[in-house]
Amino acid sequence: MKHPTRITRLAIPALAFALALAATACAGGKQDDKGAANSGKGGRLTIATGPTTGVYYQIGGGLAELISDNLDGYRATAATTGASVQNIQGLQAGSYDIAFSLLDTAQDAVEGKGSFDKPQAVEALTRLYPNYTQVLVRADSGITSLQDMKGKRISTGAPNSGTEVIARRLLSAAGLDPVKDVSAQRLALPESVDAMKDNTIDALIWSGGLPTGGITDLVTSLKDKVRFLDVTAQLPALSNTHGGVYQKGTIPAAVYGQSADVPTIVVPNVLLVKKGFDPRLAGKIADLVYDKKAALEKVNAAATEIDPAQAGNTAPVPLNPGAANALKALTQRP
Repeated sequence: MKHPTRITRLAIPALAFALALAATACAGGKQDDKGAANSGKGGRLTIATGPTTGVYYQIGGGLAELISDNLDGYRATAATTGASVQNIQGLQAGSYDIAFSLLDTAQDAVEGKGSFDKPQAVEALTRLYPNYTQVLVRADSGITSLQDMKGKRISTGAPNSGTEVIARRLLSAAGLDPVKDVSAQRLALPESVDAMKDNTIDALIWSGGLPTGGITDLVTSLKDKVRFLDVTAQLPALSNTHGGVYQKGTIPAAVYGQSADVPTIVVPNVLLVKKGFDPRLAGKIADLVYDKKAALEKVNAAATEIDPAQAGNTAPVPLNPGAANALKALTQRP
């Protein structure tokens, strides 16, 4: 990603589609039919997503419906989770068949660092939309920069989430110890939003697509009592330490009804499977993401930023061979 990322248009989820989505998505776990992901003959597939107020869950539910409606013999459900780290751990354990993840967390997984004590056998189906780092502070908190978070009550995201990974890295890049220098509250997004409303935390850090329902709820409820924080000053330090996975982006003012655009840091999302996932099925799912992209856009506008030109750009996470073939064919379409 060479240029600042902007969302160019917004979509409001259609009520009928949302109701269907609610029926399809569930807080599921392990698939009912053992080996369905590798048999090529149908079965149940569980998609690890994120919290219910996040974009992973919404788009994951939409993908589950697409799989169930378009791939004969397969029934997919979306599972609520703590997101990236937990999702990858669940793939390895066999609890999930498909998982959403931030690329920085997936990079840690394949390299066996950060939250992972050894390399994880995961592959990508495709690159997805970017996640935007969304840092909100209470207007009365006195926080005007990340450095001002010292001694403050900060929600750094749910345990084992991609948000927690980014939150800790951001605080470290600002010269703070994420354990000792802040009162870190490891809250999922719904709990973070409630805590901001109750004034039991001073700020929250969230990594998600645009718009994220929980953030919409927060800014709508508290209005000028909360504001977004520009964290792009930490981008050089992040890049020096973690490579080029982080880029500068913009949260357009219209997304959350703000008076001005908010500069921020973005990181791509990827759709993951365990190494050895049936390549034919992988190719079909990758095709679905792009052939039915308009349906995903109806679920959440973040899907408008799923870019076919970037579909295979998942390095250092290897592509599943079947997905790689499908994405190569995608780029050759007229």
